[in-house]
Amino acid sequence: MTTHTRGQRSMRLPWLFERRDDRDFPFYDGEPVTVAAWKWLVIILGCVVGFIALTTIPSPDNVSGLLSRALFPAIMLVVFILLTGRYWSAIFRKMTGGDWLNMVVFGLLTLVVSFIVGAVVRAIFGASANTAADGLAAGGPIEIVAFLVGTALQLLGEELFTILPFLAVMSLLHGAGVGRNTSAILAWLITAVWFGAAHLPTYDWNVVQAFVGIGAARLVLTLAFMRTKNIAVSTGAHIINDWIGFGIVAATSAALIA
Repeated sequence: MTTHTRGQRSMRLPWLFERRDDRDFPFYDGEPVTVAAWKWLVIILGCVVGFIALTTIPSPDNVSGLLSRALFPAIMLVVFILLTGRYWSAIFRKMTGGDWLNMVVFGLLTLVVSFIVGAVVRAIFGASANTAADGLAAGGPIEIVAFLVGTALQLLGEELFTILPFLAVMSLLHGAGVGRNTSAILAWLITAVWFGAAHLPTYDWNVVQAFVGIGAARLVLTLAFMRTKNIAVSTGAHIINDWIGFGIVAATSAALIA
């Protein structure tokens, strides 16, 4: 764990972005290890390959979909571990009470922001629905369990798909002479665009919905990592947000069937 003096802590981002503790972003300044620029590019390429596996392997149902959903995070983690060695675990921290609290707060905050921004986008520009939970209630217990396990794996993948490029961008910018805080904010914004672009096919290439609606939710989820430096927190927040949303859809569908 990287520690900081009082002066270094005072140079941190505002409270919304970072807690005043001894955790710092890993890798950008050589702690716990320096990651060369070419390695970051390969790590980003690994994210792309994982995403291709997720979106191109046929998945007619949630049980068969477990393969692509598991490969998505697995590919990224394997590449990341190969290029960072034993230091890969720096993105995972031992959960504290504050981490659990941040997980819940940011999960619910993401849900609220998604609802508000989504309603505005839908009213002005129109929006396509996410059909991931359609028909889930009628699929039976095996389909429901496979859906929950599969989405948890996929959401871990989505966090890796965002946080690894976040760390790459921050490290590359800082290595080029950009200040720590500016590098972090630019990485936060750039990876929200990156994440939104990945959702274009999901929402029928609705640019506003992908970049504004999904991008806004991504900004909130990435804040969960920025505050805690723990990808387990942003993953948990993402799961809370999506499972509540999917649960509402599934319950509505079940009520209509009944």
